[in-house]
Amino acid sequence: MALRNAVMAALLEGEASGYDLAKAFDATVANFWMSTPQQLYRELDRMETEGLVTARVVEQERRPNKRLFSLTEAGRKAVHAYTAEPLGKPAVIRDELLVKVQCLDAGDMEAVRTAIAERMGWATAKLARYERLRQRLLDGRSEEAYFAEAECIGPYLTLLRGMSFERENLQWGDMALRRLEQRAAGLRADN
Repeated sequence: MALRNAVMAALLEGEASGYDLAKAFDATVANFWMSTPQQLYRELDRMETEGLVTARVVEQERRPNKRLFSLTEAGRKAVHAYTAEPLGKPAVIRDELLVKVQCLDAGDMEAVRTAIAERMGWATAKLARYERLRQRLLDGRSEEAYFAEAECIGPYLTLLRGMSFERENLQWGDMALRRLEQRAAGLRADN
């Protein structure tokens, strides 16, 4: 998947600056797509040149002027075409933590335990952000009412997937820490 598809997906929510998109990526699509602000700005410039987005300048008094981007009709057609394309291969997980876990029997078990606990902290924080976003989207409605009434349900469905992913990270981390503690207790008993 190209970054432009994730940008177009984010712009379906409406007009946004590059800064707003970077924040939105962190808050919404970070569970399935990562991008640096520099990559995002370069892609927005390319997309503008290709006619997929348009930008308007908003003058600000005490800050630099900002550009607000929105999808063009060509951009909306590109979104439609993208969703019709067949999926590629499933994503591959590249996770340094899992490599460290794989090596822990020959490595520093305590450092790996610390890394797992840190990952759980990140997952907890992301889950809290996602829950705040979920509550904002629901706006006092039940999920059933949201799905029946909302104009767009795609962002909510991807949010639920991100929440599920972070809950699984917490479950795995909890299990892994328990197993490592059992292993450490067994090693202490043998000595």
